[in-house]
Amino acid sequence: MIRAARALPLLLLLPALLTACGTEKERSGPGPAASGSGRAAAGSTREPASAAPGQADMDERLRALGIAPELVYVTEVPGFTLAQQSIGVNGDDGFSVAYWAKDGAVLHLYAERGSAADCPEGHVCRAPEKGQVVRVYGEKVAADVLRRAADAIHRPAPEELVPLLPSPRTATAPVERGDLPTYGDGAPDNSVPGSS
Repeated sequence: MIRAARALPLLLLLPALLTACGTEKERSGPGPAASGSGRAAAGSTREPASAAPGQADMDERLRALGIAPELVYVTEVPGFTLAQQSIGVNGDDGFSVAYWAKDGAVLHLYAERGSAADCPEGHVCRAPEKGQVVRVYGEKVAADVLRRAADAIHRPAPEELVPLLPSPRTATAPVERGDLPTYGDGAPDNSVPGSS
């Protein structure tokens, strides 16, 4: 009985010790400089910049999201960070992204087909190419910051897009569901056992 009492505290600690094992984040290389480009998002687990895909691969990933590659533009404004989760489609095949600052200010960038002549009030518009318009709009953003953001609009290089876009889809086979019957219209069986 005394042996069992001595072993009990160790057995109670075992699950906690096992749970803590392997929770460290894996690092490659000697320090922070090994994480790749300075533009990569913090905590990114994407491939290093040396393995960045080419323009054709990035164009394919953009088209898969419904975005026309020629309508992808980004900007750089001191104090603002791109919000990766904001990247999406604008209109039919345009591009939209938002940037945030620690003080709560938000910059929105919208690129689409059109003309800068129809620029909405409160936006700063640029026409980088014929038939394209890029609009910059801000929440809690001064007019001079909006103009600076509009002046810094540029087409991103593939290595700039790698940390921004979701990983390419690797699974091509449909997901097998266990709740679809092999008879009838194939709808899931949602009945509760024992009910009428």
